[in-house]
Amino acid sequence: MTQSTLIEVKGLTKKFPLGKKWFKPNGYVRAVDGLDFTIKKGETFGLVGESGCGKSTTGRLINGLIEANEGEILFDGQNLVGLPDSQWNSYRKRMQMIFQDPFASLSPRMKIKDIVIEPLDVHYPKMPKSEKLEKAEKLLEICGISKFHWNKYPHEFSGGQRQRISIARSLILNPELIIADEAVSALDVSIQSQVLNLLVDLQVEFDLTYLFISHDLSVVEHISNRIGVMYLGDLVEVASKEQLFKNPKHPYTQSLLSSIPQPGKQDREKIILKGEIPSASNPPKGCKFHTRCPFAMDICRKEIPENIHVDDDHVVACHLYS
Repeated sequence: MTQSTLIEVKGLTKKFPLGKKWFKPNGYVRAVDGLDFTIKKGETFGLVGESGCGKSTTGRLINGLIEANEGEILFDGQNLVGLPDSQWNSYRKRMQMIFQDPFASLSPRMKIKDIVIEPLDVHYPKMPKSEKLEKAEKLLEICGISKFHWNKYPHEFSGGQRQRISIARSLILNPELIIADEAVSALDVSIQSQVLNLLVDLQVEFDLTYLFISHDLSVVEHISNRIGVMYLGDLVEVASKEQLFKNPKHPYTQSLLSSIPQPGKQDREKIILKGEIPSASNPPKGCKFHTRCPFAMDICRKEIPENIHVDDDHVVACHLYS
């Protein structure tokens, strides 16, 4: 059975101005530079890349926390780019976000049950208080926060418990899409696995779709169905988890995978990238990766590579395959 598409991103671009000179921007940082990808209903789409590649900006663009400069974000067929504020609320209820730092994303002045109820207060102000409380308590219980703790404040919990509270809050509006932005990166490894398993269980129970953003390929491998690899605002490769880990095509993806520690394979060759990541305000011409790529050719320095289908549902932007 073919899954239908929930999110379709076309040519998505976000530029941030750099300072000002004579009341005009002194240049731009192209944080997201013409992204194209889809997320199917019920799947987990992992988005990976180095810090500063634009993956968190992509999540915030989809959720409407920042506005796109160009492109389209089709949510169930409706373009969200340029949508009036009066129409945004109905879509915000259908997509929620889990942030990286669970301490900064929870109000220190509110009890946790009130934190979980707050989205209902905003979107359903006429809902009876008892109904809101019942729903919040049920979700906190499902997420592993017992009744004994519901009247406590965020500072009284561990990092893993705070992230569970954030997850409960993200579910209170019955969303279809959850954008998890580095949701486990601030947690200990043992706690990471518990939270990841919770997310997997919740996906089945509530029929959720995930955009899972992370820099950790091991974490993304555990939870994702398909994976997109970002470099300097571009998607360089998109494939199923199995295809990406068994047969990576792009040199950047190959270098990332070679850096993952594997027991019993200490002697395997690692691809060490030379040089620094170029500036997003002044990216290289042609392929942005050519300054660090061990296989760079003359065409890489002149022409931007097009997306090439190397297999079913496996796309790579690289001149090596053109």
